[in-house]
Amino acid sequence: MKQFRLLFFFVFTFAFSATQAQTALPSVELKTLDGKTVNLKDYIKEGKITVISFWATWCAPCKKELAAISDLYPDWQEKYNAQLLAITIDTQRALAQVGPLVETEGWEYIVLSDANNQLKNALNFQAIPQTYLVDQQGNIVYSHSSYVPGDEFELEAKIKALAGKE
Repeated sequence: MKQFRLLFFFVFTFAFSATQAQTALPSVELKTLDGKTVNLKDYIKEGKITVISFWATWCAPCKKELAAISDLYPDWQEKYNAQLLAITIDTQRALAQVGPLVETEGWEYIVLSDANNQLKNALNFQAIPQTYLVDQQGNIVYSHSSYVPGDEFELEAKIKALAGKE
């Protein structure tokens, strides 16, 4: 029985640590909405928690997720020292719609463009919305695809834990 408990402990510990694996955020060039080339790493500041949300103007769930987070975002900035990068994967042709949509919605996020899908390909995901949580050292510690109402509260709980405010 003691051997069984010991085996269970090691299996559980290994499984838990595998699910908590951290991945370094890649260094990729993106564009600001005014066309300036920037590196993603320039926005990842030591000591700051970062949420990266991939979206597009044609993606209804993406816009719902960003709208839901919008209500919570000022508190996230103040309480947890968190920022959100909303990275659109709209094509070059559709980028003209991004700025007006962001302004109409009143989103206070940093909005960047990955029109060439460099970051999307580096992170190897297919569907949007795709959300990543990046810790204070620049490591991806959580990812989530799709959106259902309430996902923003789960994300906030993870941000709160990262900030050490549980």
